[in-house]
Amino acid sequence: MDGTGARMLSDLITASHVTSMEQLPATVADVAGRAGLREVLIYVADLQQTVLRLLPGPDEASRDPVELRIEGTLAGRAFQNVVSARGHLVGEHEGGHEGEHEHEGEGGGEREWWVPLLDGTERIGVLHVVMSEDDATALPRAEALAGLIALMIVSKGPASDTMARLVRTRHMTVSAEMQWRLLPPMTFANDQIVISAALEPAYRLGGDTFDYGMAGTAVHLGVFDAMGHDTGAGLTSSLAVAAYRNSRVEGAGLPGIGEAIERALLEQDSSGRFVTAVLACLQLRTGMLSWVSYGHPAPVVIRGGRWVSQLNCQPGTPLGTDLGIEPQVCEEQLQPGDRVLLYTDGIVEARDPDKREFGLVRFVDFIIRRSADGLPVPETLRRLIHGILKHHAGRLDDDATVLVLEWHGPNPAGDGTEAIQRT
Repeated sequence: MDGTGARMLSDLITASHVTSMEQLPATVADVAGRAGLREVLIYVADLQQTVLRLLPGPDEASRDPVELRIEGTLAGRAFQNVVSARGHLVGEHEGGHEGEHEHEGEGGGEREWWVPLLDGTERIGVLHVVMSEDDATALPRAEALAGLIALMIVSKGPASDTMARLVRTRHMTVSAEMQWRLLPPMTFANDQIVISAALEPAYRLGGDTFDYGMAGTAVHLGVFDAMGHDTGAGLTSSLAVAAYRNSRVEGAGLPGIGEAIERALLEQDSSGRFVTAVLACLQLRTGMLSWVSYGHPAPVVIRGGRWVSQLNCQPGTPLGTDLGIEPQVCEEQLQPGDRVLLYTDGIVEARDPDKREFGLVRFVDFIIRRSADGLPVPETLRRLIHGILKHHAGRLDDDATVLVLEWHGPNPAGDGTEAIQRT
């Protein structure tokens, strides 16, 4: 990072302490402008990752948002592929700053770029910036700026109704509101694993949810499906996740975690609702995956670009039923590069207007084919969910959730750049 870029980041960090989300566009534009970056505009993805919406200033928050579609735009390409995209030379053609077409030039002048906004490996949106063609340090400067902006969005987002409104394209139910507020990041990665998830219907979520967390050299994952599709189902699944987090943080093993969830549901939820779940734990140093099932669809392993097996295991009864049937704890030795799919029945049981199910085979085949195309895991899931919605004529009657875990091995080589590219 050159001195100009370092000063830019330092100035933005200093300003960020007293900058709200609504003030962020103007603050960033001012700081970046002094570093030779012009027309800096912040776009964030909506919940369904269909469009990129311009983050407004405080006087623009009530207006209809400016948006770009993710499919078929240069901005969308930067978002999908997690790679900065080179746009047109400024003044080369009419049509604003959207950069729908690429044009090659001989150098000189200014060119626009679209830079992905990443919180770690979570895709937040893209940054539009215009910079000098002759400044070799401008793009690294813009990419560093995008990284800091993403961190600021994540830190300030929970206190901003402007942000919450911006990422929505329609009315959201109370149950969905609760679920989205409690979810962990949709994507997490380090040099050993990638975890990514997707949920639908985004604005009418009922009882589906997921959670994960790392502890030392292990990572815990859980997928939950509560009975029903209303606010009561959301309350039940939220209670299950709270008990899941509490017990695993206190060091319980998989059977103990299941028992804690069962107790919480029986003690706190008098509605009689229950939750199906798969709880899993991966040892990062060895690749040993342990899991238990409580009346839930079995996980699937993809190895070497092909479907290896469903991880069938003797299940227990759904949590909250108090039937006392304990699940078997099963193990599977993963190999580097393996992907484990955890999902709810809404993924495979989604039906088209002719009542044909999306199905397990189509679901797994979709993941395999998109992986063969070299798509990052989050982009694969984005396309999967959109494919399921298309299959179901745009509307799901049941929640559909998928969580993908990819293990890279105990000691993968590289400096971490590969992990970002994989995600």
